[in-house]
Amino acid sequence: MNAHLMSPGEVAARSGMAVSALHFYEREGLISSTRTPGNQRRYRRDVLRRLGFIRVSQRVGIPLGEIREALATLPESRTPTKQDWTRLSRGWRSHLDARIEQLERLRDDLDGCIGCGCLSLRSCTLNNPGDRLAEQGPGPVRLEV
Repeated sequence: MNAHLMSPGEVAARSGMAVSALHFYEREGLISSTRTPGNQRRYRRDVLRRLGFIRVSQRVGIPLGEIREALATLPESRTPTKQDWTRLSRGWRSHLDARIEQLERLRDDLDGCIGCGCLSLRSCTLNNPGDRLAEQGPGPVRLEV
């Protein structure tokens, strides 16, 4: 067996991730493994760097689909480098800025709602921003969350 290949248990121990997470990321196309003659998974050592990349990307709020697209731009045999992270993070910056702005608006709207408890469909800025439900006319409406 190749000394540079690791079992799922070894990868889980080194990465701090559950084996089930490794299997999930593999199903999602974020990492890959090879199989032994006994059909057991084995991962190359560079998978640890990919897992670190995935973890940090998720921590800053990047959806798995975007992480998959980012990793797809890298050659399979190469781990993400600092230059890769710099290039990809520039592309994610506008997405993160928009999320930050959205969260700041949510925080500010929440401050105006604390203590009232009404959650009025007509005036609550959390349930009905900009009174968008008024566009649907009078009567019962389905609230989208």
